[in-house]
Amino acid sequence: MRQKFTMQITFPNEVPVFNGAALTLEFIALVGERYVRCSVTAEALEDYCGAPSILEDDLLKAFAAKKARIHRVCKTALKDNAGDAVILRSGYFRAYAMTSYKI
Repeated sequence: MRQKFTMQITFPNEVPVFNGAALTLEFIALVGERYVRCSVTAEALEDYCGAPSILEDDLLKAFAAKKARIHRVCKTALKDNAGDAVILRSGYFRAYAMTSYKI
C-alpha cells in the first residue's frame, strides 16, 4: 500500500518566464524547502486558460488570469510525482477536469 504524506507546496509570487524554444512559461514551486522548476505549455494555456495565441504577451496574460487554476493543477501533478519538476500539458488539465479534482 502506498504511504500518504503531506507535501507542503507554495508558489512564490513571481512572473513566469517565457521559454520560446520550448513554447512554455516557466515558474517556480516551493516543495517543502526545495525549489522546483515547473512549466506550462503554450498549447495548454491556449486550450484551458484562454490564451488567444502563443505570443509571449498573450501567454503571460492568460497565466495571470488563470494563475489559481494553473497552481491547483500543478500542486496535484507535483503530489502525483513526489515533488519532481512538471511540465503541464493540455492532457494534465483534461485529466484533472475529468477527475474529482476541482480546477
